[in-house]
Amino acid sequence: MGNINATTTSIIGNPDETIIEQLVKSIDTSHTEKIKLHFDDAANRFDNFIQTLIPNYNNMIEILTAIIPFDEHDDFEVIDLGCGTGTISYFINKKFSHAKITCMDISEKMLQIAADKIVADVSCISGDLNTFTFPQKYDVIVSSLALHHLETDQAKFEMYQRIYAGLKENGIFINLDIVLGSNEELQAINMQNWINFMKQNVSEREIVEKWIPSYYADDRPTSLRSHIKFLEEAGFKEVDVIYKAFNYSVFCGRKRI
Repeated sequence: MGNINATTTSIIGNPDETIIEQLVKSIDTSHTEKIKLHFDDAANRFDNFIQTLIPNYNNMIEILTAIIPFDEHDDFEVIDLGCGTGTISYFINKKFSHAKITCMDISEKMLQIAADKIVADVSCISGDLNTFTFPQKYDVIVSSLALHHLETDQAKFEMYQRIYAGLKENGIFINLDIVLGSNEELQAINMQNWINFMKQNVSEREIVEKWIPSYYADDRPTSLRSHIKFLEEAGFKEVDVIYKAFNYSVFCGRKRI
C-alpha cells in the first residue's frame, strides 16, 4: 500500500481539505461525540459512582475550594469548565454565597442536573472544551476531571492559553484532574493503586470489563510535569501543586501582569 500524501486534495467533503486533514477532523469529532454520549448516558448515575471510582474525591474538592483567594462574602465571577453535575460549583456556592457562577459542559443533561443542584442562580453554557471561547473574563476558572478528555498535549496547551486569556488580572486557574506518572513504572503503580481503591467498592469483573477499558478508550491524561510546563508556557505565574496522590492532582496558576 502506498503512502498517503498529506498535500493530496480529497475528492470528498471540502475540496480545500486534504485527506489527512479530514481524517484527523473525523477522529477528533468522533472522540468528542463519544465523550458527549458517555456523559449524557451517565448523567443520572454520575454522582453515585464517582465516589466509588475516585480516591479522596471529597478531600480534593475541599482543597480546590480552599485555595480560591477570596473571602467568603466577596463578590467574584467563576466559571466551572466541564462542570459535570455541578459538584464543584455546588461547593463553591456553599462557601462563597456571593460568587457569580457559570457552569460549562458538553452534556446538556449534566448541565440540567448542575442547575438543579446549585440553589443559587447559575448560568449554564453548553460547549466543547476543544473549541470553547470564553464569553467574558473571570476572576476564577476551575475544572474537575475534565481536561484529561482533550485528545492531545497540544490541545491541552491551547486550552491553557485560552484559560489564561479568559482570566482577569490576578485571576486564578485551579485544576483537579487525572495525571500520568512520569515513567512507565510509576504509571503502573498509579494504576494499581486506583484498581485497589475501586476493589473496595465494585467487583473485580466490573473493573476489568468496564472501568479499565473506559479509561483507555476515553481518557487522554498527561503527566503533571507536562501540565506545569504548559501552564508556565501559556503565561501563568506562581504555578503550584497543592495536592498529588498517585494519579490524581490539584494544581493551580495565577495571571499576574
